[in-house]
Amino acid sequence: MNKIAIFGNAGGGKSTLSKRLAEMTGLPLIALDLLKYKPGGGEVPYEEYKAAHDKLLQQSQWIIDGYGSLDTVWERLELADTLVYMDMPVLQHYWWVTKRFLKGFLVPPENWPKNSPLIKGTLNSYYTVWLCNKKLTPKYREYVNKAKESKQVYHLQSPKHVKEFYRVVELELVK
Repeated sequence: MNKIAIFGNAGGGKSTLSKRLAEMTGLPLIALDLLKYKPGGGEVPYEEYKAAHDKLLQQSQWIIDGYGSLDTVWERLELADTLVYMDMPVLQHYWWVTKRFLKGFLVPPENWPKNSPLIKGTLNSYYTVWLCNKKLTPKYREYVNKAKESKQVYHLQSPKHVKEFYRVVELELVK
């Protein structure tokens, strides 16, 4: 458990899980949204993002939280030794996006670039939940099923699975 990719649909709890996992393991946490977006929410040039992403992948240890871009997600999943796929029911994703929006008036969302527009980001997340569920979720599920042969895979499909995952990690750390 040295290179951990945490991925899944928007509003799936990736950032919350990533933060806790980094605290538990001491591995460095990289939030892709902080690489891909400038303060205020604008995208950095693709070449700049890609170069930073590729440099991160060369490190010996990491927890990488997020999607990034279509071409980099598959590269990252291939290089990771551990995959954590957050695959909650689609209505759970919509609820958590809504909850993040409401909490965002008091506390900035976890791993969002500084001064990102909350309403625009939330509307984008709603669209992303729908689009990811339709296009990427089937591909992610197929990928993790195949990856189980060569990697440690955690396919988390409910909040209960997340709690069980934390217990498993705690047990692994005491070995």
